[in-house]
Amino acid sequence: MKAVVAVIGKDTVGILAKICAICAECNANVMDVTQTIMQDMFAMTMLIDISKCTAEYSALAEQLKKAGEEMNLQVHVMHEDIFNSMHRV
Repeated sequence: MKAVVAVIGKDTVGILAKICAICAECNANVMDVTQTIMQDMFAMTMLIDISKCTAEYSALAEQLKKAGEEMNLQVHVMHEDIFNSMHRV
């Protein structure tokens, strides 16, 4: 099982580190990361493997969202099943 994590907000030091640390604490493996900085705006999309996650999906998503709020970022977590359903033709 996988999930997509999207992070958007004003660029600051430690965004990637904070998000990855939460994933590591929950044993969610970061499989792929793409990020860019457009002027002072940070945008990142991550694919994480949650098959061995020690936290419930909803708890992980809430932790990531809370960390984003603390850093004035928007963090959205979408389960692979939902992502695939939305993009099925």
